[in-house]
Amino acid sequence: MGAQQVAERFAELYGAEPQGVWAAPGRVNLIGEHTDYNDGFVMPFALPHRTLAAVSRRDDGVLRLHSADIGGPAVELRLDDLAPRSDGAWTAYPAGVVWALREAGHAVTGADVHLSSTVPTGAGLSSSAALEVVTALALDDLYGLGLPRWKQARLCQRAENVYVGAPTGIMDQTASACCEAGHALFLDTRDLSQQQIPFDLAAAGLRLLVVDTRVQHAHSGGEYGKRRAGCEKGAALLGVDALRDVPYDGLDAALARLGGEEEVVRLVRHVVTENERVERTVALLRADDPRAIGPVLTEGHASLRDDFRISCPELDLVVDTALSAGALGARMTGGGFGGSAIVLAEATDVGTLTKTLEEAFAAAGRTLPRVFEAVPSAGAGRLL
Repeated sequence: MGAQQVAERFAELYGAEPQGVWAAPGRVNLIGEHTDYNDGFVMPFALPHRTLAAVSRRDDGVLRLHSADIGGPAVELRLDDLAPRSDGAWTAYPAGVVWALREAGHAVTGADVHLSSTVPTGAGLSSSAALEVVTALALDDLYGLGLPRWKQARLCQRAENVYVGAPTGIMDQTASACCEAGHALFLDTRDLSQQQIPFDLAAAGLRLLVVDTRVQHAHSGGEYGKRRAGCEKGAALLGVDALRDVPYDGLDAALARLGGEEEVVRLVRHVVTENERVERTVALLRADDPRAIGPVLTEGHASLRDDFRISCPELDLVVDTALSAGALGARMTGGGFGGSAIVLAEATDVGTLTKTLEEAFAAAGRTLPRVFEAVPSAGAGRLL
């Protein structure tokens, strides 16, 4: 659904034209998984899949939310009643952003919102962050808040952490808000410093495929929270503020200090080596050697599978099948326990790879995956 269609549907729902239409994309993380809440490095890029929001402001303390994807009547909420963990439905994400803005002292007095999205849900492609960011951007414009994009991302993260109750890091919201077309975002999650790294695989005769396993995942589930708590325990035992502060060349010594804490050892090893993989990927792309990042992606998957233990049979099937069929590299992407994997391949091999993956899933009795090319796209912005 395009911007004009979203605006027209808004008018049908609410009886007046919207004051604007905004969009925010989903994202794929090239490398740097579960490092963001450890103050580490990440490298996402935005997808062309977007969440669109037609929005008008209100002055009566009412928030009305409607989703073209969910259907049904608009949900009406009173701003004074918004409270953390009070809503287990999709509406918690935009409502949480309104709550976070008001809690931060911004005089948001209500809104009518109509949403439509092409970002796959539960696929590890940040559909929730896109929903949050498009809400924040629209309200920032309509209320003249003047918040920089990084601050909007911070408020969206707070909405997801506190209001929704999902202990996610800052990467997803920052990627949706700040990415640029044709680039991957090298983000230091400690100070939110950003570098846009050119990422034009097509010019090199390469493609990056996203393979959605159709296995649903949820960040608010307990396993994600356990990993984060384990990382925090590791930092405390090592006497550092965050695992970001454990140097790669001092990893063996750090792990030795953890003694018999086997689970914590695995988590620490993943985070420290993953930060190094991000830096290695950045260096390779700056050297105009994108093919060389393939093995780095595959190393990352092994670490997520064996040390962080957040893969699943379907994700492993994608990676193993793709590599056997000649892919340059592959790994799971996103929070884990389902969702999507990425595959780096020669452009000429895409058709064969896709067919081979579908045959492998069919042979394993799994639902066929959704396979599409990941094109580095623009971050959030106003459309109308």
